[in-house]
This record gives sequence, C-alpha cells and structure tokens, in this order.
Amino acid sequence: MYDLTLERPEDALAIEDILDRAFGPDRQKKVSYRYRVGVAPIAAYCMVARDQDRIVATIRYWPIRLSRRKALLLGPVAVDPALQSQGIGRALIHATLARVRAAGPCLVFLVGDPAYYGQFGFNVVPPRIVMPDEDPGRLQCLSLRGASLPDHGARLYRDALPLSATPSLEGSPPIEPGQDERQDSHEILVAQHRFGHLAQAGS
Repeated sequence: MYDLTLERPEDALAIEDILDRAFGPDRQKKVSYRYRVGVAPIAAYCMVARDQDRIVATIRYWPIRLSRRKALLLGPVAVDPALQSQGIGRALIHATLARVRAAGPCLVFLVGDPAYYGQFGFNVVPPRIVMPDEDPGRLQCLSLRGASLPDHGARLYRDALPLSATPSLEGSPPIEPGQDERQDSHEILVAQHRFGHLAQAGS
C-alpha cells in the first residue's frame, strides 16, 4: 500500500533519482524541459507516492501559457522501474487532476503517449495549437470545468521568468509570454511545414 502525499522540499534528491532511472540521463534534452528551466513547479499539485519513508513515484505540474492564457504543463510522471505497471502512476494522475479540477476551469497540457493518457481524458491537440519543435502527435490537452482551446492558432510559452533571467538551452526557440498572436500564427505554419517535410522524408 502506497501513500500519496504532496511533494516536500526534502524529497528533491529522491525525485531526481527516480526521474534518472525512469527516463535516463538525457531526459533534460526533451523539448518539454525548456518550459521548466528557471520556473518553479506548482507545489499544490506536485505529489509523490511513498512506501513508508521511501519515495517510489512522482508527478509535477508547471505554469505555462497558451499565448496570453494561463495553463498547466503536466509532467514528468515517473515510477520506480521496479514498481511499474502496478497502477501507481495512474493513481497519482487521478489524485492530482482532482486537485486541479477543484481549483476551477483549466487547460492541462502534456507530451506523451496518446494511447496511455487518453484514459484520463487527454486528447491530441488540433494542428493550430503548437509547442515548437515537439511532435504534434504527442502534444495533448485536457479541458477542465469548461475551459476550451482557442479557435485561432496559438503557441505554448514558458511562464514566469524572462528569458534573460534563465539559463539558455542550445537550439531552443525564444519562449516568452506576451508576444503578438500574429507571430504565433506564422510560427505555427513554419512548424507544420517542418513536420510535414520530415514525414515525407520518412524521419
């Protein structure tokens, strides 16, 4: 039996260890990590699964923006590799989404396998919603309590600190909130062209 509790500051090292073992040492090269650099996770939604005093799983949520709208980025969700396929990750997702839902209308984004996250109500976003450089087939959204995606093209941005105040990542596009939405539309067309070209090349 595992206890699901809010993450504590002293859990940080154990969480990093689980993430390294679950996803490997190159996990921070993933596109979604660009949105977490210099940004604190939202403590009210970050939880862990405990086996007595040992942390065996973790889930985190981060502030993010869809153009000028506030939203959440779910992830990573990680379970000790020796304890996977026991429903621990599912329990964490259900428990934390209940917390998010109770707080009011919200859009929750994540990057992952649609076949897995569909059970929680996530759907692949339409082509007009873009996370630059991410596979559009893995970008998903859950609309809670009446929140809805915009009808026009929109891009996801890192929230909180200005880019100049955070470490740069090689190859990262600028990800700052508050840019003109007309620029969003242009970048969406560029991203669609890029992935279409890769698909034709068999990449």
